[in-house]
Amino acid sequence: MGNETRREPPLRHFGARAREGLRGLGSALTTPAAAGEPLLGGAGSRWVRLLPYVVGVALVASLLPVTVHLLTQDYGVNGALAGAVATAQTAPLLLAVSRPLQAWWVVFAGAVLGALVTLASDGSRAHLWPWTPPLVIGYCALMVALGLRESRRALFGVWLATGAAGYALEALRPGGRTTLHTLLLVLSGVLLLLTSAIRARSDAQRRLVEQETISEAERSRRTLLEERARIARELHDVVAHHMSVITVQADSAPYRIPGLPEAAREEFGSIAASARESLAEMRRLLSVLRSDGGEGGELTPQPGLDRLQQLVEATVRAGVPAELALSADLGEVSQAVDLSAYRIVQEALANVVRHAPGAATRVSVRASDDGWLSVLVVNGPSAEPGSAVERGATGTGHGLVGMRERVRLTGGFLDTGPLPDGGFRVAARLPLRPPGAAAGGGTAPTPLTDSEDTA
Repeated sequence: MGNETRREPPLRHFGARAREGLRGLGSALTTPAAAGEPLLGGAGSRWVRLLPYVVGVALVASLLPVTVHLLTQDYGVNGALAGAVATAQTAPLLLAVSRPLQAWWVVFAGAVLGALVTLASDGSRAHLWPWTPPLVIGYCALMVALGLRESRRALFGVWLATGAAGYALEALRPGGRTTLHTLLLVLSGVLLLLTSAIRARSDAQRRLVEQETISEAERSRRTLLEERARIARELHDVVAHHMSVITVQADSAPYRIPGLPEAAREEFGSIAASARESLAEMRRLLSVLRSDGGEGGELTPQPGLDRLQQLVEATVRAGVPAELALSADLGEVSQAVDLSAYRIVQEALANVVRHAPGAATRVSVRASDDGWLSVLVVNGPSAEPGSAVERGATGTGHGLVGMRERVRLTGGFLDTGPLPDGGFRVAARLPLRPPGAAAGGGTAPTPLTDSEDTA
């Protein structure tokens, strides 16, 4: 009992390995090899990949001497000629592992040659004609290799050539028995049909996997669009309500609060106008989020450099002493650069309002001779240290990230950082034309200096 107990784990291990090997062999047999790849070349197990070579060597080693003996003893063929015919009929089985169609041509020619050699034979096996029993065995093995590799058109041509050659040879020997000819024709047809069906099943499974992959990508895209639509709805529900309240309060303030000075009325009017503009822009962006890329949102004009003066004036009304130096002749500016420059100045001024209220700010926009647009926003230290606005700012850094992304998309350069006196500097260079738009375009820009804030 003790010895049996000790032997049980190795037997279990051997059984598990055997089952695993059989599953791997079955998977390899149902996965036809690609062109140029040996049969079962995609199997994970090494012994499964070597199996076609082992079978080929075994067939050649057994069929070659049997064919020579049969031709010399039973068909009365000369020994040298019998050896040549037997080699042509069996040796190409080794080639069938990687090139079965080429191997079939050689075997087929050897089979026809053997039939012609034995045509006038009157030996004891002369009635087994035009094919010999060893040839039938090797030919069937070759049909399996062909069916797993070649197209249905090629397989039909092989089967048709086999039948036509058999019937043509039969016509040369009237009255001869054609048992092996009929047997080979039926067996080759069945084997080619089965193996081609296996190949077709594998191709269908591969296409199914490809379609599932495409479907998964479509599902991911649909999920993304649904998530974007959900975010758009939430943004609209949360932000639009508050922006609408601000607009209503600012518009109604002169009527609700009697005796407001004219400056306060203008300030409330500016707040209402800015709120309405922000609300309209937010709705335009949300329409883009709701779309799937095939249809855009509202086709309203985007802000550009021509609105920088209004932007700076709004910043001044917010309590920041800002001044603008804008070149009178900027030349032709692409729409992407025009919008990016405006957004960079807008974000830079918004950061000044949030983080350095009351700081003197200079905005400079000019075009250089080398085809680049220089945008520079420099502010000094805050005039209200410890102000509520400054303390309440969270400083997420999303604004700077957005600037870098815009500059990168246009092919420009961005440089930001604090100044020794406590201020901050945002410097950008954007190409006036898309890269490569004209021969001999602008050269790489040089870093901006603080002195470049004049027109």
